[in-house]
Amino acid sequence: MIDLKTLRSLIKLMVDNNLTEVDLEGEGEKVKLCRGCSERGATIVAPSLSALPAVAMPAVVPAAAPVAVAAAPGSAGGAPASADPSLVPIKSPMVGTFYAASSPDTEPFVKIGSRVDQETVVCVLEAMKVFNEIKAEAAGVITQVLVQNGQAVEFGQPLFLIKP
Repeated sequence: MIDLKTLRSLIKLMVDNNLTEVDLEGEGEKVKLCRGCSERGATIVAPSLSALPAVAMPAVVPAAAPVAVAAAPGSAGGAPASADPSLVPIKSPMVGTFYAASSPDTEPFVKIGSRVDQETVVCVLEAMKVFNEIKAEAAGVITQVLVQNGQAVEFGQPLFLIKP
């Protein structure tokens, strides 16, 4: 059975190298990790490991934070923030698929002009078939939505810009 340390290393490898799939086989074990895969059966992991990535991600996220924060100003996502330094980005706390609404037939959580506070849910991110509500964590008015519905997002990627 794959140990938690190895699984964390694989997830970090995927995030650091922008990989969408890792498939390993050896010593009677087979592990296949897939980010953003929507096809049925795309993620093949032993049933006892299916809950481990949710446990592993918080340990990986803080380690990646300094790299992602340092890289953001030079990235394409950082460009709109530099145009108006008073705008505050709402960044993705994880790798996943961005959804503006809870279901395809409902209104988006927020739109341009929506007033938000620290507890306002602005979107959901789907990661490994788990939908995570993302809160604004800042107060202000949404001025830009930087990603499209169904788009894959990376850790630290700006999703929205708000004017405090």
